[in-house]
Amino acid sequence: MTLGQLQKDMIAALKARDKDRKEAISSLVSAVKKVGIDAGCRDDIPEDMVNTAILKEQRLVKEELDTCPASREDLREQYQKRYDVISEYCPKMMSAEEIEAYIRTNCAEQLASGNKGLVMKTVMPALKGKADGKLINETVAKICG
Repeated sequence: MTLGQLQKDMIAALKARDKDRKEAISSLVSAVKKVGIDAGCRDDIPEDMVNTAILKEQRLVKEELDTCPASREDLREQYQKRYDVISEYCPKMMSAEEIEAYIRTNCAEQLASGNKGLVMKTVMPALKGKADGKLINETVAKICG
């Protein structure tokens, strides 16, 4: 996903008068711009940085959804709509099988040592933004276990 595409989609939602979608995409655009400014690349934000910002925003909305009181149906519905829109823009995550295949092909040397920490140290940077950290941890534990 690119910042330009997010901005085009936000304009399309604005023209369609879809307030919820426009607000959700607008929050993504703001998050991406903030990450870009913090990294010092305001004009040309790399795609991996955009994806990282989108995933972070999704986690924040998921947290809001999980902590919302059951009595506040109006808020819960609003958070759910926002979560659904943001989820559309999230990069596709690797499955447990794909993670295991990656580990077995690219980390054979570390696997031979049987040291889970060493495997994690190698795998986490390589799969950052491509797979869920918790799923990576579980897969490495299963393989090394």
